[in-house]
Amino acid sequence: MVHLAELYAIEKEIRGKSPQERAAVRQSRAKPVFDDLEAWLHAQLPKISGKSPLAQAIRYALGWMTKARPYLSNGHLSLDNNAAERAMKPVAIGRKNYLFAGSERGGKAMAIAYTLIETAKLNNVDPQAWLTWVLAQIADHKINRIDELMPWRYAAQAA
Repeated sequence: MVHLAELYAIEKEIRGKSPQERAAVRQSRAKPVFDDLEAWLHAQLPKISGKSPLAQAIRYALGWMTKARPYLSNGHLSLDNNAAERAMKPVAIGRKNYLFAGSERGGKAMAIAYTLIETAKLNNVDPQAWLTWVLAQIADHKINRIDELMPWRYAAQAA
């Protein structure tokens, strides 16, 4: 569909810009495309059978148009939720892998490992480098100062 391709092309151009710049470009360039898409969907609906899967899909899309509109004026929002989907993918894959953890204790160990790795990633820290550093420090480290071994502390020291 041409409308969606245009919206994604605009998003590609403004990726990395400030939220204010993104909102301004969306208002000037994406809003007319968005409005045209909505009008086109309304125009297509009477032309097809009301019980067809296509009509259901169009009604579904139209139902979401008002909820999607804030993306046009808020530069912090995304056109889609692909970033969130990508962030959840390791969890979904992990869930399948947990079936083969061997035991409840093994599953808990896997969950801890995933948590540590994802926490490091969220803090823009290389998980392998951070865990190597932690393992070198932890033997002589006081338990009541465990916060000093967290990824954000490592990132501050490495910088």
